[in-house]
Amino acid sequence: MLNIAVILGSTRDGRFGSAVANWVMDHLDQRGDMSADLIDLIETPLPTVFPVLGQPPATQEAKDLLAAVSPRMAAADAFVIVTPEYNHSFPAALKNAIDWHGTEWHAKPVAFVSYGAFSAGLRAVEQLRLVLAELHAVTIRDSVGLQHPWAQFDGDGKAVEPAADAAAKVMLDRLAWWAHSLREARTARPYTV
Repeated sequence: MLNIAVILGSTRDGRFGSAVANWVMDHLDQRGDMSADLIDLIETPLPTVFPVLGQPPATQEAKDLLAAVSPRMAAADAFVIVTPEYNHSFPAALKNAIDWHGTEWHAKPVAFVSYGAFSAGLRAVEQLRLVLAELHAVTIRDSVGLQHPWAQFDGDGKAVEPAADAAAKVMLDRLAWWAHSLREARTARPYTV
């Protein structure tokens, strides 16, 4: 069984990201090879003041906030990042969550589900690929982009276009392949930086 951490990157009031994340979680729940852990950055906020490079967090509050997220990311075999596009990029809270972690990302695959008005959030994903490469994560090619997401789901949270569900299946199939392969590789030969 693969442990998949789904990171909900939007912390905006009235966000649509919860609907998208719930749709992703439904897809993961239907699979027999993956278990899912939703890390919602509203429910688990992280500190915004970083310690001196290489030093532990300076306050107990920062340590407590990280303790609610970091072990869950470390336990993940792979990640799905759910992100909107804000100003041609991804949200600051998501960048903060990424930057607080290093080894948790190493040699693990990351898939993306993005959403936005015209671009379907794809510019946010392209920037995330650059950031995560620096952290030794492996971003997979197949992703899901939802254009005008408010019209993409019915009242029950189901996708109205079969193409969205088909894209999610392909993405998760690719994620499973990479997650198994990289987990086996990390077990055989620990990844070092």
